[in-house]
Amino acid sequence: MGKTKDILLAFYGDDFTGSTDALEFLSKAGAKTVLFLENPTTELLEQFKDLDAIGVAGMTRAMIPDDMAKVLDEAFQSLKELKPRHVHYKVCSTFDSSPEIGNIGTAIQCGVNAFKNDFTPILVAAPNLGRYSAFGHLYARMGIGSQGAIYRLDRHPSMSKHPITPSHESDLRVHLSKQINQPMGLIDLMDLSKDVSEIKEKLSDDIEAGNQIVFFDAMYENQMQIIGEVIDAKVDENTPLFSVGSSGIEKALGDYWAKTGTLKLRHDWKPLEACYPMLVLSGSVSPVTASQINWAVANGFEDIAVSVEALENEALEAKLINDYQEKIATFLKAGKSVILHTSKGPEDSRFQETKSFFNKQGWDEQKMRSQTAKRFGKILGQSARRALEQIPVKRLVIAGGDTSSYVARELGIKAVEMIAPVFTGAPMCRALAPNSPVNNIEVNLKGGQVGDETYFGALQKGKKSI
Repeated sequence: MGKTKDILLAFYGDDFTGSTDALEFLSKAGAKTVLFLENPTTELLEQFKDLDAIGVAGMTRAMIPDDMAKVLDEAFQSLKELKPRHVHYKVCSTFDSSPEIGNIGTAIQCGVNAFKNDFTPILVAAPNLGRYSAFGHLYARMGIGSQGAIYRLDRHPSMSKHPITPSHESDLRVHLSKQINQPMGLIDLMDLSKDVSEIKEKLSDDIEAGNQIVFFDAMYENQMQIIGEVIDAKVDENTPLFSVGSSGIEKALGDYWAKTGTLKLRHDWKPLEACYPMLVLSGSVSPVTASQINWAVANGFEDIAVSVEALENEALEAKLINDYQEKIATFLKAGKSVILHTSKGPEDSRFQETKSFFNKQGWDEQKMRSQTAKRFGKILGQSARRALEQIPVKRLVIAGGDTSSYVARELGIKAVEMIAPVFTGAPMCRALAPNSPVNNIEVNLKGGQVGDETYFGALQKGKKSI
């Protein structure tokens, strides 16, 4: 695999929408970064010059451990060939995982096998996203980029009721101990109040004591730069340092590299224009996204509800995809923005209908989650692609974590590059999608927890919250 200069960081994201916030923090730090949807070939890399960082948006968040291991072994070897300074396995900032699905312990073991570091640093906290860690316990704001209340994760109104991996434990070490059997240490808030030299010494002591995994607390933005310095100091020049965590890793390292002059913070983003009409594809079951859909419909958007019947057989699926694309095209031709959605939150009857459908197939929760993402991703992506071949748009929004990777692949997207910050954790990007109607259009990828209720309306108007 070729490259034109040293790569500072290469990350593998466990889903698509979550990967774009890592893309955002690196880009804002001044790192020229591209996010790919597959392990990039030399030919694909050669389309982008002078990259400082790359990302690969995967789908491991919805996979069982055996499938994860096969994918990650190949991905980490591919990233290793780039000889980056850091390799990061990027996970959801709510540490969304379980022993059976999206197992982070599996990812850690794959990283240990590939890079053979003497420890794995884990940073889940991302204060600028409303994610905080105090003495090992994770807290999350309701709605990234909003002014929602902050809850301990096991009491969070959304995450504690997640349909597949509900958060019953806020202590990150306890949560991870159910996924991997390795000794774990912690650089806590009291440690972070000390001089950097003392923090480095504490980390070395943890490693020497046999802690193969070390978590980092963080409550305030100014702590991120300190954490970045401490982690970067542990790089062995002969091999990349493998880490796990949210986009807090990119924020921490980016802040540190900007301080040292390795990177130069970027502020010259072009303003976004208003865009009418706009298309939204939502596979999210988050109550945050549900409130955004309801607000948008009350303020002029048209919505199309994907029926669970589409899952029954291929013939009915094909018919409904054709129906949806015709409806989308009709609305767009009339100048109306439209939202195609699979659910309006966990209380939507379609959510229970979908579970019942897959239960009848005799499938367990793991297979149910992966198949739901795959099937709905196909329906959303193919419906949109066919509609956009008739009536193109300049701006597309994809909402939802698990389905987003499948939607993007159905749309023919190969890579995205950030063009402007809009909402924290969800930048506006430009899509590389050869031979697709979404090639070179603006694409915004939103996780379920991102934004306030006016999100879709604000994007339509080209407004930014940051």
